Amino acid sequence: MKTYRLERELWVPQERNRIFQFFADPRNLERLTPPWLHFETLTAPETSLRRGTLLDYRLRLHGFRLRWQSEIKRWDPPHSFVDRQTRGPYSFWEHEHTFVKKDAGTLVADHVEYAVPGGWLVQKFLVSPDLERIFRFRHRVLKEIFDSGTTS
Repeated sequence: MKTYRLERELWVPQERNRIFQFFADPRNLERLTPPWLHFETLTAPETSLRRGTLLDYRLRLHGFRLRWQSEIKRWDPPHSFVDRQTRGPYSFWEHEHTFVKKDAGTLVADHVEYAVPGGWLVQKFLVSPDLERIFRFRHRVLKEIFDSGTTS
């Protein structure tokens, strides 16, 4: 299985614990996901994240309704966590989130390793462009939230 990597970083002018707490709330993933995906969290809002937590979502991609489930594989507050798809559109998806103190703020980094059904053509013309749009949106929203200091 051929895997691909996506790596993104964004510095935000907020304290690491505050940033980590934002990511530790599963409901905030809806805020970080573009509206065109019609993303909906199915997991109970009061769910707290820890190693082994399962998170369920529903979304629409290219007109297809999909269910996605991920499991928290590593939980190391406030430094990092890893989620891995257990059910969803990818052949493999593992997303490491890291939070590093830097210059009176926090460097938020995403390290994603994934594989797609359909091979390199699907990757090049569908998946890669979609992921670029999703992470651009995510960074824009994080800047809006944390540059203003508002998380509610």
